Amino acid sequence: MAEAADIQGTGPSPARRWLRRTVTVAFGAPLLAGLLQAPAVTSPASAAEDATGSKTVDVSLATLTPSAPVEGDTVTVTGTVTNRGKKTVTDATVDLRVGPRMTSRSEIEQVTGRTGYRSDSDPAPVEDAPTIKVPRLGPGLSADFSLSVPVSDLGLDEAGVYQLGVSLTGQTSDRRYDRVLGIERTFVPYQPEATEKKTQLTYLWPLISAAHVSAETATDDQQTPVFEDDALAAELKPGGRLDELVSLGKDLPVTWVVDPDLLASVDAMANGYRVKDGTLHVPGKNQAVAERWLNSLEKAIQGHKVVALPFADPDLASLAHRGKDVPGSLGHLQSATALAGATVETVLHVQPATDFAWPVDGAVDPSIVSVATSAGADKVIARSDSVRDDLSYTATAARPLGDGSTTAVVSDALLSTTFDGDMVRAENSTLAIQEFLSQSLAITLEQPEDQRSIVVAPQRVPTAAQAQTMAAALQGLSGKRWSQPSDLLAAAAAKPDPDASTAVPGTSRYPKKLRDRELPVQAFRDMKTTRDELDDFKVILTAQYRVVPPFTNAINREMSTSWRGQARAAALYRINVLEYLQTLTEGVQLVDKSDLTLSGRSATIPVTVQNKLLQDVHLVLRLTSGSKNRLNLSGERYKELPVRINGGHSQSVKFSASANVNGQVPMTAQLYTEDGTPYGQPMTFTVKVSEITATVMLVIAGGVLLLVLAGVRMYSQRKRVAARNAEAEAAKADTEPEEPETEPGTEPDPASPEEAEAPTEEPDTGEPEQPSDPTPDTGPESGDPSGPGEKVDR
Repeated sequence: MAEAADIQGTGPSPARRWLRRTVTVAFGAPLLAGLLQAPAVTSPASAAEDATGSKTVDVSLATLTPSAPVEGDTVTVTGTVTNRGKKTVTDATVDLRVGPRMTSRSEIEQVTGRTGYRSDSDPAPVEDAPTIKVPRLGPGLSADFSLSVPVSDLGLDEAGVYQLGVSLTGQTSDRRYDRVLGIERTFVPYQPEATEKKTQLTYLWPLISAAHVSAETATDDQQTPVFEDDALAAELKPGGRLDELVSLGKDLPVTWVVDPDLLASVDAMANGYRVKDGTLHVPGKNQAVAERWLNSLEKAIQGHKVVALPFADPDLASLAHRGKDVPGSLGHLQSATALAGATVETVLHVQPATDFAWPVDGAVDPSIVSVATSAGADKVIARSDSVRDDLSYTATAARPLGDGSTTAVVSDALLSTTFDGDMVRAENSTLAIQEFLSQSLAITLEQPEDQRSIVVAPQRVPTAAQAQTMAAALQGLSGKRWSQPSDLLAAAAAKPDPDASTAVPGTSRYPKKLRDRELPVQAFRDMKTTRDELDDFKVILTAQYRVVPPFTNAINREMSTSWRGQARAAALYRINVLEYLQTLTEGVQLVDKSDLTLSGRSATIPVTVQNKLLQDVHLVLRLTSGSKNRLNLSGERYKELPVRINGGHSQSVKFSASANVNGQVPMTAQLYTEDGTPYGQPMTFTVKVSEITATVMLVIAGGVLLLVLAGVRMYSQRKRVAARNAEAEAAKADTEPEEPETEPGTEPDPASPEEAEAPTEEPDTGEPEQPSDPTPDTGPESGDPSGPGEKVDR
């Protein structure tokens, strides 16, 4: 009768046939089970087995083509059935099941969540449709299938979304009767004619990656950047994630949403880069890969709208919840926003929109909205599971938010999360495509007389497989039968639905799973420490452009959304940035001095400043006396002198000092910036004052003079005595008679009285004369650390 009715064209409608078969299954199946195995019907254990029996066989759908069929098409479904049970399946059949037209989006969502077969809601197999026989399927074994059915045989009465099921019905060795052992459901969007009012659909196409560039640069004139690793190259190579996004996106009606840091990083790679390898920096090897990708991207975005996020895609929620109370944190967001437009325009030669903020997963609360708009953005990309509408239909995305100064562009949560799962498996990809197309058609059919604007904001960092699935879904809309493409700027300017919600969700509604993955408060404190040290460091530099931009960009990267779920890696990156900055700041320092000795009333004290940087620096050096009364500097307790040191050099700065009292005086040398901020650590040393007064000098001079005069007098006396003796001997020889020679053994006559009284010459002791101390040689000044017992210059 059924076959005759189908031939004559007078048979019941598919919906009526489905209802009749559902009733038959609902009442006939228990009766048949009771006839064959009565205990199985009445036993609760048997009922549980029935409930799980529909999951014995896994039905996997590999393809469904075309994804959005029209009249005259043939729908082909391919896939695999796998026996997951412990019993052999026999006498099985793979069938197609088409349900009635669905009337709401929530009904589609409910069907998506079902797993096992349900006799009260799943339709009967399509009559006269081909089936696949599976005589035997052992445990763990699989069998492929392919079913092709003309659209006219599917019973699609009118435009709408229909459930399409593929089931396996068979027996097992312990249950010898037919039952559904496995089923997989999907959807068929059927809109053979174009609707009068088409939904304006905006799809965001994100180009975002993790932070890869460090704060370090090479010492060459180009300041070649140093990358933490070379992982970015894998994403840029053919088949890589970012390569797939560009290759697919160029042919799709999408709005590109880019992180300027990604563009800057790839541009740096294309111009030559280095990569950290332990303690070394080795040349990067993927310059050509980066250059090719940039060229491809520049061509792909032609004719498309481009939206630039703040530089490095800062985590707005973390900043709002954890960082805004740390001084300076909001300033980082402002600098990141200011840098965004210029970076995109420089690299891609297009002017992007920079007034959009995109919190993670579109989740907002008052603090997030406040922070997001603090840097100049007046449009926030939210999501409908955060900003919820209490409506029976899907409202237009744009609407004023809060006080009306901010526009919320509310993306559709169901469409935006459709491709979040693992799209590597063909089944997951196929099901996601069919669900996306069906939900988009259902939106149009909710209010067919009104045209609405819908926004889809997918996962922030889609995988290559996810990108491929998204592209396939968008291609399924290429017929433009119920939707037409739009862009984010147009969506934000669309006329709001007067009944759409404009309230900002309360803080308590912010998802805990998102809050738990936020950056900690310590992260923002670390950023402040780095920023403060950078501010102190840059003022002494003559070429700030070599230091400030790399570190500013690195601080922006520390706020990146990409660090969510990577707390350890994020902390390590922050530590590396700060330690490298401290290494640079310590390159300008005071050279340690040993204790000094000052002999005299006045002298100069040298202090050496060393500059290991490659650029000149300018500072102020202050030397402070610990006791002004004992040792002062130009009459004061301390003295400051400006100092400018060339890159790679040291300079000795000399201070004039005056001593008043003997003793030890502690001295402190400290570098300052020109605005009076201390720079680096102070250096201390001791000066020992050993003063020689004027009275002591006079006594010493008088003693020396007396010695000289005594020597002259002794010399004169000796000369006079010698002269008198010579005269006396001559006179005696002239007046006295010649005496007879003395006989041997006789004594000479005693000397005359004159001879006895004459002074005799003093004996020569042989002692040398005492010379004066030579003048000490201080030697040339050295920039090396002073040795022990150093004396100051006089």
